[in-house]
Amino acid sequence: MAHMEKGLDTKYIQHDEHPVDNPSPKELQEDLRASRLNGWIPSTPEEKATNRALNRKLDFILMGFCALIYIFQGLDRSNLGAAETGGLTDDLGLPKEAINTAATLFFATYIPLAPFSTIIGKKVGQPLWLGIIGFLWGVTTLATAWVKTEQQLNALRLLLGVFETGLYPTVMSYLTIFYPRYDIAFRVALFYSCYAIATAFGGLIAYGTFKIGGSMHPWQWLFIIEGSMTIAIALATPFWLAKEPGTAWFLNESQRAFAVRRMKIDSEANVDDVHKITMRDIKAALCDWKLWGLLAPNICQGVTPLGLTIFFPIVVKGLGFSGPNANLLTIPPYVLGCAVALVVAYFSDKYRRRVYGLLFAMALSIVGLIMTITLPLENSSARYGGLLVLIAGSFIGSPLQIAWLAGNTPEPGQRTVALGFNGWGTVAGLIGSQLVLPKYGPAYRQPLGIVLGLAALAFILFGLNAVVCVWINRKRAAIVADMTPEEIEEENNSDKHYGDKKVTFVYGY
Repeated sequence: MAHMEKGLDTKYIQHDEHPVDNPSPKELQEDLRASRLNGWIPSTPEEKATNRALNRKLDFILMGFCALIYIFQGLDRSNLGAAETGGLTDDLGLPKEAINTAATLFFATYIPLAPFSTIIGKKVGQPLWLGIIGFLWGVTTLATAWVKTEQQLNALRLLLGVFETGLYPTVMSYLTIFYPRYDIAFRVALFYSCYAIATAFGGLIAYGTFKIGGSMHPWQWLFIIEGSMTIAIALATPFWLAKEPGTAWFLNESQRAFAVRRMKIDSEANVDDVHKITMRDIKAALCDWKLWGLLAPNICQGVTPLGLTIFFPIVVKGLGFSGPNANLLTIPPYVLGCAVALVVAYFSDKYRRRVYGLLFAMALSIVGLIMTITLPLENSSARYGGLLVLIAGSFIGSPLQIAWLAGNTPEPGQRTVALGFNGWGTVAGLIGSQLVLPKYGPAYRQPLGIVLGLAALAFILFGLNAVVCVWINRKRAAIVADMTPEEIEEENNSDKHYGDKKVTFVYGY
């Protein structure tokens, strides 16, 4: 099936205009004038109203459930630090470094398996796959309540990484089947912010469970409660989530038709191919400069949300707060981080620019890190304020980077593979899990200094990616300016160039 990109005239590229569907060369110029930027954008009042109503329904029924799954994944992943403040290593007679080892082993399986889990999800259907892996990591979390040795703890964290690895990239691929590219960043930010909600909620759960008495340790109740809730959600997942817009049980016939039409226009691909992956898709993804160009800064910026958040209760406890209060004090930074991420993502979609939000996020993190590193340990309130600023900027980077990569990868199969390999950005968690070691406490200036350097590097690399996109767009504009309408249509319909490699494709940045 030929991939149908939209032909562009230079002046429309420069004014962010983009055709939607070109049936013949004669109608090309009229289509160019009537449409805007690369992707689906409703033009009539009726389309806008229908689009809003459809998005509201998707947000409530589909997006809300995906967010719920992610909240429980976040709880099950980050509860190790909270369990330690409840005496896990002391009760089991383990060295303090056992927590770092267990956290590292989680990422040892989580990182390499992400692309393969994502591809399996696309093959068998994302709703079914999400239900399967959710059930398995819920059982693993539940079993952690009865560990007796460090070997058992490590084995369960390895299994947790195997089962959790596919969730984030699979859901990202799943959402791009339902949402157009300039509606997606806010949804990705909302989804990713659920990790912040999970860590905040986890602190609240930990605070409550640590008050439970009885024959079991407080940290055991933590794993039992969170694991059981995950299993319940996972069992409902395959029945609740629709496989694609055309079969969504919660949409009426006209809404299904509209949803299919807008995604066909937005992705410029055959909607029947959304569950297919070819060798051409895999090769195109692996040779894609955008994937690797964005993966490097994604790793740099991800150390805080993926690594430090596991040990955030321990860092806060180092400021002089008790275990239960340290968990309680992790809530405000995550709530703030969630709010900031949603606001930035909203304006990123509104103005169709990703890089500005990413640079703002890195700048915010850099300021927070400088405050936390330079302020004296005795000034616990000011250092806590620095942590607030740091976390406020930590949950913006990943959703905007995902939206940027997905929006610039129009072929559904290639996009799924690219998002799967982009999951290797979680190597940041592996780095972060080895930074917050007991020997650096209670100030943790050395590990925070490393995170500062990585945030500065991410700032530079995100900016360079945007510069490359602008440079390529200008080169393509010059080429298209010399093409006839017939040549433009031939380029759109030909399989000679694939996806974003067509000279008529405009990169967002």
